Amino acid sequence: MAASPPNSMTVREPWLDPSAEPYIRIEQVTKCFGEFVAVSDVSLNIYRSELFCLLGGSGCGKTTLLRMLAGFEEPSSGKIFIDGIDMSGIPPYERPVNMMFQSYALFPHMTVEQNVGFGLKMEGKAKSEIADRVAAMLKLVSMTQYGKRKPHQLSGGQRQRVALARALIKQPKLLLLDEPLGALDKKLREQTQFELVNLQEKLGVTFVVVTHDQEEAMTLASRIGVMDHGRIVQVGTPKEIYEFPNSKYVAEFIGSVNLFEGQLIEDKADHVRISCSELDQPVYVAHGISAAPQARLWVAIRPEKIHLSLEKPAQHENWTRGIVKEIAYMGDLSVFLVLLASGKTVRVTRPNMWRHEHEQMTWEQEVFLHWHDSSPVVIGA
Repeated sequence: MAASPPNSMTVREPWLDPSAEPYIRIEQVTKCFGEFVAVSDVSLNIYRSELFCLLGGSGCGKTTLLRMLAGFEEPSSGKIFIDGIDMSGIPPYERPVNMMFQSYALFPHMTVEQNVGFGLKMEGKAKSEIADRVAAMLKLVSMTQYGKRKPHQLSGGQRQRVALARALIKQPKLLLLDEPLGALDKKLREQTQFELVNLQEKLGVTFVVVTHDQEEAMTLASRIGVMDHGRIVQVGTPKEIYEFPNSKYVAEFIGSVNLFEGQLIEDKADHVRISCSELDQPVYVAHGISAAPQARLWVAIRPEKIHLSLEKPAQHENWTRGIVKEIAYMGDLSVFLVLLASGKTVRVTRPNMWRHEHEQMTWEQEVFLHWHDSSPVVIGA
């Protein structure tokens, strides 16, 4: 039911080019473990040099799908193609794929150099070639000075870089990463996210990343596939997923959102009006939707798109009033929980651009909430 985002195509958006050939094609893949369906009828295209994230909560099927790409699991039905080749029956070691595990799985008795070069040694490469390629890869991940250390002598972030270098040194066409930053603390994880993006762009290797962390997916991905109960429920760029969620589940899973149940009362080509019993006024949305008259809908408004004021807004629609019940100062922003007369609590965030900007608003104070007509997104029930 959500409005479609603008359709603009650039070189970095091959999925918008009808003539582009997908590098990975997943066709109606299902995976069952006994009677449990882990992945259900998934079809998905991923393009060359893309950094694609599979995002979802625990048990949604994202890691099972990743393991089928790697060849560690076989689909119960359906097919997987990599670079046009059907992967049915092809074992992991014969696929143009490498995988980086969440635990990193480094050999504790080996040095960093030995860990990184292990795969080349198993292939029987010459010592001089191994040494040259290891040196180049350690330089790429900024780990040259740590080549003689053992894994236990490294920080979590350094071990993550070693694991990444080991996965990339064999020059795979496709790198699969299972929660690659999950073991890092928040600050280091945020720093490493940008390093990973820069490395992927430099190498041009296709990355498929599994994560449950929404912020991580939004930072890393060119596109995101949101999974729920074994199905991919929406695929899009981070902006599309956040600004135009196609379901209540996606709207709630990605970031914070305020949802208001309502009914369609006016349906025009360029706008709709929706009556919401929890709000003082109807919601005016500046785009059309496809819905039956009097259809039950949800209006989704992100907390940062709602404005707070002490005075009643001049606009006739898209406002309501409430009482401030909670205020949380988060440094870069403040969070306000506002209780409406209907009993609904609305979450509002405001950036702290000035040191004393919000001090005029306090607990138990009546405030007005209002928003632009482009802010709401309408979602089918």
